[in-house]
Amino acid sequence: MSQIILASASPRRRELLEQIGLNFEVCPAKGEEIIIKKEPKEVVMELAAQKAREVASMLKTYGDEHRTLMTPQDTLVIGADTIVAAGSEILGKPKDEEDAFRMLSLLSGKSHSVYTGVAFVFIDRTGRAGEHIFYEKTDVFVRQLKKSEILRYIATGEPSDKAGAYGIQGKFAIYIDKIDGDYNNVVGLPVAAIYRELDRLGIDPYIW
Repeated sequence: MSQIILASASPRRRELLEQIGLNFEVCPAKGEEIIIKKEPKEVVMELAAQKAREVASMLKTYGDEHRTLMTPQDTLVIGADTIVAAGSEILGKPKDEEDAFRMLSLLSGKSHSVYTGVAFVFIDRTGRAGEHIFYEKTDVFVRQLKKSEILRYIATGEPSDKAGAYGIQGKFAIYIDKIDGDYNNVVGLPVAAIYRELDRLGIDPYIW
């Protein structure tokens, strides 16, 4: 039996993989994110690749306490990163409540794009590796928000750990007019695209 490893501590990504019935381990990447690219699609693919490569490199030397991640089998490491792009500005996680207010004000009454980059790193029993990297884009339309609505949402604490300062699957759902694209991509992991890309590579993750 082969192994799938999610290189992310995100509970949302873990829940999405569980939702589609995959068996996997979680081994979060911990390295510093280094952004060289400028285009949103290139940024998310670059960051996803960094995470997957970091975890893949750890599998040989992860320590006795992580033997479940070191079994002699084929391994697929999945790295992912999500950003929100509002016009020419890339929005990551807000630094504080003031930054969250700025981001949500920027999104108010407009459409923006959510990009998730996904990187597959494959390691076979001999230690040889291969990669496959792609991205998914979804357009999100937010209705005009009152200042009081933005402040009330910030007070829930939801924006603090989310790109663009909101979670579409949470309390912010009442402010979304519509989306164009994959909903799960906005949540943080385009599981349909993951299955599609693995299928294109001739891999069935349910018997991997």
